[in-house]
Amino acid sequence: MSRLLLEMTRKLFASFSDAPASYVAPIATSSPRLAVRGLSRMRVGCVSSETVSNASGVTMGRRSGAGRATLADVARMAGVSPATASKVLNGRSDVGANTRDLVLGVIAELGYKPTTARRDLQRERTLVTVLDVVESRYAGTVLQGILVASTTAQSELLLRLPPEQWIDTNRTVACAWLAELQAAGVIGVIALAVAVPDSVLLAAEDAELPVVTIDPIDTTDSRVVSIGSTNWAGGRSATEHVIGLGHRRIAWIGGPLGSTPSAERFHGYQAALHSAGITSDPALIRHDAFSVEAGIRHGHAMLTLDERPSAIVAGNDEIAVGVLAAANELHIAVPRDLSVTGFDDTPQARWTTPRLTSVGQPLVGMGRMAVETVLGMADGVQPASRHLQLATTLNIRDSTGRGPLA
Repeated sequence: MSRLLLEMTRKLFASFSDAPASYVAPIATSSPRLAVRGLSRMRVGCVSSETVSNASGVTMGRRSGAGRATLADVARMAGVSPATASKVLNGRSDVGANTRDLVLGVIAELGYKPTTARRDLQRERTLVTVLDVVESRYAGTVLQGILVASTTAQSELLLRLPPEQWIDTNRTVACAWLAELQAAGVIGVIALAVAVPDSVLLAAEDAELPVVTIDPIDTTDSRVVSIGSTNWAGGRSATEHVIGLGHRRIAWIGGPLGSTPSAERFHGYQAALHSAGITSDPALIRHDAFSVEAGIRHGHAMLTLDERPSAIVAGNDEIAVGVLAAANELHIAVPRDLSVTGFDDTPQARWTTPRLTSVGQPLVGMGRMAVETVLGMADGVQPASRHLQLATTLNIRDSTGRGPLA
């Protein structure tokens, strides 16, 4: 068997037509399997090049057109699905011991290396989450899912604020920033509710560093892999709920106009009004930050109108909490005189008085899916869709009640 493997190894190296004339096929060793080491990746800045090393550590140029081992090759030779092979690479516990040993054996046989990896399979991999708002309950809940999934996958997790002047970052600066992350062992980036500049996307492509976004401000870029929820359906369900309670003068206080999630929720609100034959009043539509302060400010303004709304649909829970505070200051009883709905269903929705009716996003699930997706991409497994959406659910509590027409 050893002689057979040695002969196969000699033939493999002989097929490299551009190999240096001075190259000699590897000598027999006590472990013929180690005669071919496969591919390693060398990175300079944001550009990568490929090399082949022999058993003695001699580096050779790759034969033009020769393919590197992929995760699909590993899965095919092991007789498992790419998803199972990826689980083994990610250190997942839901793979049988025999299957794990089989896949690891094939990985060693092929010399397979994940595209962005500069490590052996036993070392922990590192992910970085970039976010600009740490104190919100929304961010905290999503981070819980990211942390749990990272721990399960035996990956380290770093948190980073976006660099200064993030949106205006040029490509050179972006390359340097990503190189710094890769030097720390980072193999994937998760952007939480922040816009990812074009320069960073281009630099990430050059560095072959996967980027996954959660609730991105803009989902129109086909290069962006995003994870979110069915925002349009959620906005519509909240509005239909208060319409069903007999409300007709229904206000909207949402997030920034440039935010895709906020725009989708607003369009759901408009669709519900249109279906019910209700004409929207521009005086009852406001767009601002996703913050308690915005909810207080616009809630106070709307609730002091001569014809104030009987219901307010808020773009997120923090805005809704601000509306509840404004109503309390004006001695307007909720839900007797005003119904309020939120969006996200963060833990604070159950802490308010009265408890907040809110559209639930699977925030922990979104965080978990982001980790699984970015780790899969790091191992060459592309997601089935560039834009993944999880279902929303309306959770009815005490902040909504019968309207004037009920």
